[in-house]
Amino acid sequence: MKELVFYEDFDVDEVSESINDVMSKWSIHFLDINGPNWIIYDYEMEVKCIFQFRVDFYDLESRIKLEDLKLNVIHHIESLRDETTYRDNLTNSVFFD
Repeated sequence: MKELVFYEDFDVDEVSESINDVMSKWSIHFLDINGPNWIIYDYEMEVKCIFQFRVDFYDLESRIKLEDLKLNVIHHIESLRDETTYRDNLTNSVFFD
């Protein structure tokens, strides 16, 4: 399992490319966007990669960057036209405590 950590200064395009590269692999099935933790699973639901964002969810700029990133990744997943899917729980109120 690979784990990558990003902070407020992350580059949306670079991280999008990294996530899209992982999501394009044939063995990957599911991206669980759960606030700061974006977890990628294979078909057996084993964790293959974790992208962890250590950002302040109260910071508007950070949230905008995460939303942009999410849209980039979702667009890529939908373009794959296979069984790869995602769950979006980016802005759950739990992450605003």
